[in-house]
Amino acid sequence: MVERKVAFVTAASGAGIGSAIARQLADDDYDVVITDAHERRCREFAEQLSRQHERPFLAIPLDVSDPNAVEQCVAKIVNEKGRIDALVNNAGWSTIAPVAELSFENWQRCLDIDLTGTFLTMRHALPSMIARGSGVIVNISSIAAYETSTEHGAAYSAAKAGVLALTRVAAAENGRHGIRVNAITPGLIYNDFLRKIYPDEFFAGYAEKRSLVGRVGRPEDVAALVSFLLSDKAGYITGEVYGISGGVHPHG
Repeated sequence: MVERKVAFVTAASGAGIGSAIARQLADDDYDVVITDAHERRCREFAEQLSRQHERPFLAIPLDVSDPNAVEQCVAKIVNEKGRIDALVNNAGWSTIAPVAELSFENWQRCLDIDLTGTFLTMRHALPSMIARGSGVIVNISSIAAYETSTEHGAAYSAAKAGVLALTRVAAAENGRHGIRVNAITPGLIYNDFLRKIYPDEFFAGYAEKRSLVGRVGRPEDVAALVSFLLSDKAGYITGEVYGISGGVHPHG
């Protein structure tokens, strides 16, 4: 029986970055645990991967903002798979409103999912990684973390900036345990869901006027970077932030 590395991916079954990451890691021969707040979509996507790769993939419905649910999810993974080698924090939610008009409920929901959710999965996955003396974590942040812009909304920008600080501290704490922690800050990575958040004028001319490579990002672009950061080729990389924005907002 082949013993594959186990990858725990949040928000893994949508139409964008999460599913692209899950597909890439499955292709990389990881035993990917599919988690998502959408129970039916989570199950169906895991079944699809299982048919494609002719091996089972575990699906666990998960609201990353629920502390008990995250704790139970990690316990289930460790119990059934025996380990967590890789954690990819992809779950996110956004709302766009000026600070003077932003409701507390939307502010809190954004922080609960984007920042606290990232903390909770790390908090519960790290002990098992520490016990094994190895592990890799990749947190999906955003160029919103350091752009001076009204495009992303204050709650999302604040949460994603917090993810970067959390990443650096976790890297500093856990390097001695053989654990690496890095973050990725995507720019515009297109999927149809974004049309529900941003007005049409946000997309107009983006590839021609802003992207240095003449196109918008694809979920597969981020998945490829995640694949690299989880691999042994990135064994000397931790506490770092990798931008992937087509040059729209280079981070240095």
